[in-house]
Amino acid sequence: MKLKKITTVLTAAIMVAMSFSAVRCETMANTQNFNFTKEYEKGAKNMYFVRKYSEDAGYGFTDRSSSMPVREVDSNKIEVTEEGFAVTEKDPKIFECYDEDGKEITADKSTTHNFGGMIFRVKVPKGGYHIEVVTDKGDENSIISVNAMQPARMATAYWDAAKLVENQHKAQWKDNVWSFDQANGSGYIDVEIEPKSCGVPVVLKHISITPVDIKTSDKPTVYILGDSTLKSYTYEEAPMCGWGQVFDRLFDSGKINVVNYSMGGRSLKSMYQEGRLNDVLMTGAKGDFVIVQSGHNDEKTGSDSDPTARFGVGSTEEMYRKYLEDCYIPAIKARGMIPVLVTPMTRVKEGQEVYKDSFTTKDREFPKVMRAVASEMNVPLVDLNADSVEYLNSIGPAEAEAIVLSLEAGETPGKTNSGSYANGHPQNKIDGTHMKEALAKQYALIVAKDIAELSQKYTELAPMKEAMVKGAAEGDVETVYPEMCRDVKGENAYYRNQIEKMLQLGVMTKDEDGNFRPKDAISAYEYAAALEKLYGVELKDEYGNEPLTREVMACINLEAYNAMYSEKPKYMTDYNGSNITPDDPNYDPNLVGEEAQYYPLVGFGAVTDKAEIDEKLYSQVEQAYELGLIRSEEGIKRGKMINGYTLQPKKEVSREKAAKSLYFMYVLGQDINGENDIVR
Repeated sequence: MKLKKITTVLTAAIMVAMSFSAVRCETMANTQNFNFTKEYEKGAKNMYFVRKYSEDAGYGFTDRSSSMPVREVDSNKIEVTEEGFAVTEKDPKIFECYDEDGKEITADKSTTHNFGGMIFRVKVPKGGYHIEVVTDKGDENSIISVNAMQPARMATAYWDAAKLVENQHKAQWKDNVWSFDQANGSGYIDVEIEPKSCGVPVVLKHISITPVDIKTSDKPTVYILGDSTLKSYTYEEAPMCGWGQVFDRLFDSGKINVVNYSMGGRSLKSMYQEGRLNDVLMTGAKGDFVIVQSGHNDEKTGSDSDPTARFGVGSTEEMYRKYLEDCYIPAIKARGMIPVLVTPMTRVKEGQEVYKDSFTTKDREFPKVMRAVASEMNVPLVDLNADSVEYLNSIGPAEAEAIVLSLEAGETPGKTNSGSYANGHPQNKIDGTHMKEALAKQYALIVAKDIAELSQKYTELAPMKEAMVKGAAEGDVETVYPEMCRDVKGENAYYRNQIEKMLQLGVMTKDEDGNFRPKDAISAYEYAAALEKLYGVELKDEYGNEPLTREVMACINLEAYNAMYSEKPKYMTDYNGSNITPDDPNYDPNLVGEEAQYYPLVGFGAVTDKAEIDEKLYSQVEQAYELGLIRSEEGIKRGKMINGYTLQPKKEVSREKAAKSLYFMYVLGQDINGENDIVR
């Protein structure tokens, strides 16, 4: 079989089509071609025998991967054939992958497999490269990756929950040619070729490595890389919010772009291995900024997160340091971009009176490691870990617990993988790692203010400071966030998140002194008008200035719901295929986790004060209750999945309770898959 010459037409076409100019990166000048077949190829390094890697030659096969931990292969198994260099793994046990329950799984689900094969290393200057690998049968029998990245993740289509951030540099097969664009900070490229199954050889025919120029752009971009504490969430997950989700609000979009690549469950290790960091660096341009925060998931030690696993998220301090020193910082700089490190914020523990750094696990204090690396490598560092401790202590435990992910019944119709939040947190906890938008905004402002201060020392940060909106560089909360209220603090901040969102959306107002008056009663007219604005519907003109009662609020919610929906919104329906109403004889109020359901835990038939409902309103209140548009406010508690048995229909509704109800109705009216990032 004759080997056809491998070209890089696709790369050339992409480069020609770019609307921006490019500058040559400091890397090798030309393509390196390696031919592993017996047919001589002009201009290529023709491999006639299995050459072991040496620094002098700058290429060859190695028995140890660059991964952490190291993956070992046996280059003595490589056979030199007419068709190319072949490896056949004959031990069936290495192809047996099992999950923690002992169930057999495929390689793309396994974090621990090692299918052997071969690793070909090429010494290169740090920079960007287009890599092409030719095997005998392509994807049919080959698994290919570079520099210990995770093959199953390198072809990810989108990086974010709302599917707005596309992977522009996916690893892909075309016939028997595998290609990938890689940003390299290590100074060498390891091409890993593994067979897919026992006894079936994989044959390496050709490798080509071509430099990719550094892009330039007229407007810089800030790329954000991190975990769930920075992630941009969808409405389905409300009220959870990451500071990266709201960071763009602090900048003039005409001067700078902000793109959030963060996702839940990620660590330095997994963001690198799945190609998330790589796509940022190959997509970005000279002078762009890369903000990196990680630590919460690096601590993980479960079966899929064990630091000794080939893939996963867990790291030791040594691994964490090496990823920063060898993978992140040098690769970012090699692509002409500017790294900014951010230490992970502390966690809030339920009942905590004084906040401290929560990253105190023995031998795994990642903020400490990040500070040291930033100092040693002279990289800008935002110490959000220390700043978060200071901020949380400044507002006190009552307010702090209100704006982390603490949930009670009726606060939100949203959910995540842990089930519906409509009746409180289905894991029966206050989640002090994650946060609501009210806290995310504060952290975003702290990061911006710190960057502005750092720009005095690191002048390369000046474009970020210059692009900040009025007040952001100074950390001026009232200027940046006009929805802040002077009296929504401490004990008055229990519904701070909902209050600020309603003020953001322009459906509720502050008084002339900047106060919200959360404990004051709200009128029926004001509440109905707010809901009309939220939904863009017209309600009956019968709600006056008398104080709003809970039974009237139920009727207004039902009227708006009927005007808005022709069918039940997704939040109410079959997330898990079994959502049923609480009056159904098969309803189980004790379901938790993924099975936790949207509808009230207590059926309307079990409500004890139904007789107090105005007879004219009874049917409407019952319908509103059964749809979950109003729930009991008695006996509920944040961090507990619990409902009360009374409706208190005649009780007047305070402005803060109105904000809570309006927030619930607002989220209910949104697309579950839409990014929760609207400010009017």
